[in-house]
Amino acid sequence: MDLGIAGRTAIVGGASAGIGRAIAAALVAEGVQVVLSSRDPERTRAAAAEVGAAAGIAWDTSDVAGADGLVDAAEAAVGPIDIVVVNTGGPPAGPDPLAFDDEQWEAAHRNLVRSPMALLRRTLPGMRERRWGRVVGIASTSVREPLSNIVLSNAERSAALSAFKTLAREVAADGVTINTLLTGRIATSRMAEMHGSLERAQAAARDAVPAGRMGEPEEMAAAAAFLCSARAAYITGTALPVDGGLLRGV
Repeated sequence: MDLGIAGRTAIVGGASAGIGRAIAAALVAEGVQVVLSSRDPERTRAAAAEVGAAAGIAWDTSDVAGADGLVDAAEAAVGPIDIVVVNTGGPPAGPDPLAFDDEQWEAAHRNLVRSPMALLRRTLPGMRERRWGRVVGIASTSVREPLSNIVLSNAERSAALSAFKTLAREVAADGVTINTLLTGRIATSRMAEMHGSLERAQAAARDAVPAGRMGEPEEMAAAAAFLCSARAAYITGTALPVDGGLLRGV
């Protein structure tokens, strides 16, 4: 299927590894001029070269004001931005939801809500003027079925999802769509960290996930690429689980 986005421009966040990198590679394969972003400058440049991105620009989402610099640099490299993939690392996990201090809550809010909104404040007006744009957020199935050991993620990703839903209704008539992918158990370093190893995470998924396995980052990327496409013009304000059937709710 021709996704109809060859020649479009994109910023993909959290893209030096895992899901973000897979999405960047999928968009490059569709002919999109991708600006790959992540926190570490060296890893960002290396990943950009490896996937064939147009540029690699470092941005730490804890620096909310730095969103302006990222967009300025991206537009200098590829022109006005048509596609934004909002993807950030998860905040700390822990079994006691009351154990996190104010600084940790503020950091989670800054990374998962304020920085994405700062990025969209800069990019959405241009999309609306050009009457074409795509935003895809990467969240978690925990926004629908909260997990006890990741309260920071549960709360702040839910807030971001609500903000995206609100924005989606505002910009829909301008040809701009905003959707979110809800990750289940995807084979990334985050899952390895939470289970002690990727092998343990795979073993746990065999029992917990109806598909009998963890998903691959490339499977997330395929869903993201479609939501970024011209074909998905009538899909907006959605939260799509990519979870192998993990969620129990309808």
